[in-house]
Amino acid sequence: MPGTVLLLAASPVGKGRLVDAASVLPVLAAVPPGVLAGTDTANVVELADPLEPQAVLTRLRAAAAAPGPLTVYVTGQLQLDRRQRLPHLALARTTASTARYTAFPWHWFRDELRLRPAGATTLLLDLHADAETWELLRGTPLDAGRGNAVYGRIAPPPSRRAVAAPAYMKAVATILRSGFRPPLDQLHQQALARIAPESAGTDIVLSTPGPSAGDPHAAITAAVQSGRHLDADALAARHEQAAVAAHGPASEEALHWAEVRADLAMFAGDAGRSCHTWLTVATVRLNAGQAPDAPAVEAAVDRAHHQWGQVRDTTRARELGAALAELRGRVPGRREGALDHVQRQLRQLQTQP
Repeated sequence: MPGTVLLLAASPVGKGRLVDAASVLPVLAAVPPGVLAGTDTANVVELADPLEPQAVLTRLRAAAAAPGPLTVYVTGQLQLDRRQRLPHLALARTTASTARYTAFPWHWFRDELRLRPAGATTLLLDLHADAETWELLRGTPLDAGRGNAVYGRIAPPPSRRAVAAPAYMKAVATILRSGFRPPLDQLHQQALARIAPESAGTDIVLSTPGPSAGDPHAAITAAVQSGRHLDADALAARHEQAAVAAHGPASEEALHWAEVRADLAMFAGDAGRSCHTWLTVATVRLNAGQAPDAPAVEAAVDRAHHQWGQVRDTTRARELGAALAELRGRVPGRREGALDHVQRQLRQLQTQP
């Protein structure tokens, strides 16, 4: 099956730039697509210094939806938004004060890749962090999603008035230009060895292999791919029940499996059940004290909203819409007009039999 490759290089224009991210793209572009992907053939999408977070999200979403292996190469710099202090990938227009609105939230990578089959996604990362983000990441790992293989490095801020080079990604590209892609752990170690003299052991090294054969997510993926949706949900339900018994219904362990079941309902074509489950997840998170603008809360309400739009039974849509409208009043999300959209749709539903 053909692979898919997303090449993303981004950094701010002007004095906020820490790394010349786009300089690596010509080197990567010289690598045959199949070698970039580790497959016989591959489709390659390139994003060079994009301006808008939504444009990156659109390309990432399309790449995540493609069948077959996906390899995402990300080169750039990380900054925190001042409101939530969450890592963002800085884009061309990003400044320290506008990161929340002009940069790409890092957790969107995790969110968009979460539906892919376990073990089918690889991220190769060469990231530089500003001082605030560096201090955060020294104690809090960068989350690129469960079930994804992640290799690369995060470099500390360069010296003042210096713009760093994406040395790790250039080393990766140089190795791949030979026409052969070694196993990922070997490729990673070879690239680290090439940049060792300049990194001087200061980088945060990222090395997470894909899931093992015994990972329950792999078994669930196999069930979905063979059309056994009831079996997939039953397996996820058992893990959810075990997590509730061990950690409590508001624990991240239990909520993770509830979110898995919401996605499984979507795969099975049951938009109503998926919507209801996402609404429940959002409510549990809010009742546990999570903020209305917490990423996991916003994501749950956004997904409930999307699934609600797929519900065709009018009575069911009215019931779910009323609950969604209440939640949208508390969790407006990042897109303007979300609550207005729900209210307009509800008024239309009231006129239908």
